Amino acid sequence: MLDQVNFSVKDQEFLVILGSSGAGKSTLLRCMNGLVQPTGGQIRVDDTICEKKNIRQIRKKVGFIFQQYQVIGNLSVLQNVLLGLLGTKSYWNIFFSKEERVKAEEAIELVGLADKIHARVDQLSGGQKQRVGIARAVLQNPKVILADEPVASLDPVTSEEILSLLKRINQEKGTTMICNLHQLEYAKRYGERIVGIRNGRIQYDGPALQLGDSDIMHIYGRQDLGMKKEKEAEKKRTGSLVLT
Repeated sequence: MLDQVNFSVKDQEFLVILGSSGAGKSTLLRCMNGLVQPTGGQIRVDDTICEKKNIRQIRKKVGFIFQQYQVIGNLSVLQNVLLGLLGTKSYWNIFFSKEERVKAEEAIELVGLADKIHARVDQLSGGQKQRVGIARAVLQNPKVILADEPVASLDPVTSEEILSLLKRINQEKGTTMICNLHQLEYAKRYGERIVGIRNGRIQYDGPALQLGDSDIMHIYGRQDLGMKKEKEAEKKRTGSLVLT
């Protein structure tokens, strides 16, 4: 449940929604693309209100990257990416033009899967499947991409690769990025701005580099919890080796 959540996002911004599991991050993103209808208030993309009658307009502007990939295993990478255009098709026209296929190939190359373009998706690793999801969102040429915990199921090295890719898309294509994360260290490293949520309410809204211990306490509920998460992640990244 979200309660009195009110903020705006700048064009081409990389915004991280930070909070622990169950804080309301996924509900917030799903409201932004119309998967969930809020019971009060409004969500606007440019001047378009996000509501049922405008849902097709919203989804042309807003791409979505899911935590669990949402890919079809027995289809190829190219076929999965092309599915991102179905929302723009009429019910009686689900064929893809040569131009659309070329753009899909470009999106696949952008995410580093050019050599896997005709491979079945169920033969790919988790990180590669997430890249398919990113390419599918990029193909829509959206103004905004919403990424719902895009690295929650990935190992630390692959997580860094995926977040770096999202950052590159944000910077090179000028796509506004709104990314849900529960990992403090990733939020501070990749986000320009952080909106911290706890129990459906905003606890922090400001520059990533200005997030302090007291803010972490409000977001996670305990000051030492946020710092502990960051230290554990740093330990995993650097590692240690002792020879005896």
